[in-house]
Amino acid sequence: MGQPIPDFGKFLEGLRGSMSLREAARKSGLSHAYIRDLELERNRSTNDKITPSPDTLQKLSAAYGYPYTDLMIKAGHLMSSHVASSFAPKQNEDMDLSNVYFIEIGMKEITYYQKGATITRSIESLLDFSSFLDRLEENDFKKMDTDLYVNFNHIRKYDERHGRLYFNENGEGPHVTISAIRQRKYHEQLLRKVAINTKKSLEFSFSKSGKSAAFSTAEKNV
Repeated sequence: MGQPIPDFGKFLEGLRGSMSLREAARKSGLSHAYIRDLELERNRSTNDKITPSPDTLQKLSAAYGYPYTDLMIKAGHLMSSHVASSFAPKQNEDMDLSNVYFIEIGMKEITYYQKGATITRSIESLLDFSSFLDRLEENDFKKMDTDLYVNFNHIRKYDERHGRLYFNENGEGPHVTISAIRQRKYHEQLLRKVAINTKKSLEFSFSKSGKSAAFSTAEKNV
């Protein structure tokens, strides 16, 4: 971990430039109030000092068209030596994601959860964190909460009522709980994935409005 540059909040405000707070919010998916708090470097409700997380910086990078790695360095999440060093290990880039159930991304490390095993690796060893997130998307990982990414190819049971995803068809063993907003976003996709992963077919019934009203699963004829 490095140290954030002096007046990092003002630097963010400068990146926003003539863009309004509401426009920045629309482009980044963050609230305009939170963006302003980041520019002031404090939570205006509690007066506590705040620092943007890697996930927040990724959103600001996309909204402002500014390199993500540079933002990570300026915010103090990465040291420039880790980026410039040609021998920095690419542990996370070399990780086989096909056997990973889900991933938790923290401030300093990434934790991979596999069947019967947990692997933790440093974020500082990653040369391009943005490309790593692209790899997650390519391997069918979806963001289920602030720092939680789940491999949809391993989901075997979807508990709608409690917002839980299981990697065992009987609802046993490890599971993750997803946020309500993500559950609404991925509801139909989750149902389809469970049907595919458990070799079941998905039957749709539609209301007069044309929107799906109910789902049911049945064993696929082989």
